[in-house]
Amino acid sequence: MMDNSSTLHLALPAVHTAASATAPPSLAQPRAFSTSVNPLVFFSILDHYLRRNAGQDRVIGTLLGVRSEDGSEVEIKGCYPVPHLETEDQVEVDMEYHRTMFELHKQVNPKEVIVGWYATGAALNSYSALIHDFYQKEVSSFPAVHLTMDTALTNERLGVKTYISAPVGITSKADNCMFIPIPCDVKYFKAERAGLELLANAKSTESGSTTLLSDMDNLEQSVIEVQKMLERVSEYVDSVLAGTVPANNTVGRYLMDTVSVVPKVDAAEFEKMFNSHLQDLLMVIYLANMTRTQLAVAKRLEKLM
Repeated sequence: MMDNSSTLHLALPAVHTAASATAPPSLAQPRAFSTSVNPLVFFSILDHYLRRNAGQDRVIGTLLGVRSEDGSEVEIKGCYPVPHLETEDQVEVDMEYHRTMFELHKQVNPKEVIVGWYATGAALNSYSALIHDFYQKEVSSFPAVHLTMDTALTNERLGVKTYISAPVGITSKADNCMFIPIPCDVKYFKAERAGLELLANAKSTESGSTTLLSDMDNLEQSVIEVQKMLERVSEYVDSVLAGTVPANNTVGRYLMDTVSVVPKVDAAEFEKMFNSHLQDLLMVIYLANMTRTQLAVAKRLEKLM
């Protein structure tokens, strides 16, 4: 029910076992339904969890994104937190805050719609079905997506999972549902890959921090990665030719298409072109640093005058 403060109060039902369970493998959702998540969504959820109130076990929020025409593919592009309070008897969700945030978000990204909700924690608790029923009404005829993130880092992983619900039983009640796991992939742009790789490198350091790489370091790292990939492909081809690994026609056609687009350049000519490009790059970096220094000197002289 809803009171004058536009807060959704959901009481805990007496028997609530089906809502907290996930579907067995035989009832798993077909692969036709899938989700993809932008990495920024994970950072927003973690930031919300770190800023939670004292004594609060988990936080929830609204997921925003786009759907395919048939609704089978969901791309989660953003999210925002929603205040809520859980007790032993009921859970309260601030509906007014949720709808106000969505109206503000539509002014910036009118194409993004509500696709579901998120919650921290690896397991589904007793209120998950009740909150999911509220978001199911928000997404109209399409299935709402529920995303969970294990902030306890079990097995040193975030443990991100996505679900949709399916009704269970004869009576249509909010708590009579079962959560069915669906495939979930991380989708990011090329510009975001550099930041993700930087965060991955910070994990391997003792201090847990890292700095931006210079252009030369990025070039060196790219060359090393390309060299590793070429070595891995060469080992696979040698294994196929030796008969230790069975041939795969799909991989063979892909390698043939990849090799065919590479221009045939003489090794000496390639080295000359590479060194020339490298010198141009170093000259641009030198001129940029010189310009930055001159501007800094001019700014200080202007203050003295």
